[in-house]
Amino acid sequence: MSTNDLFPPFLYQVGLGGIGGFLVGYAVKKIIKILAVLIGAFIVFILYLGYIGVLNVNYDKLTDFVEKAMPYLEKAPGFLLPMISSLPFAGSFLLGFALGLKKG
Repeated sequence: MSTNDLFPPFLYQVGLGGIGGFLVGYAVKKIIKILAVLIGAFIVFILYLGYIGVLNVNYDKLTDFVEKAMPYLEKAPGFLLPMISSLPFAGSFLLGFALGLKKG
């Protein structure tokens, strides 16, 4: 009895895509949480160094830099979509990814 007899190729792709998407989504959410904590700690550290006088932060230039970087950051998720949509199990992958993000 082969795997094609047990699971038709369509169900295999949907199942594999869903499980893979869930695992990737779960991992991405955990990584994002860790990065958020690290970035937050870094910002607090920089603010503390500014408070005690070690650093002099130019907030106007920092704000300008962040505003100029935002259009590039907004385009970043668009690069992932064509790669995923070309896969035959894209729908189940995206559903699993969304569930992984929600459960992570």
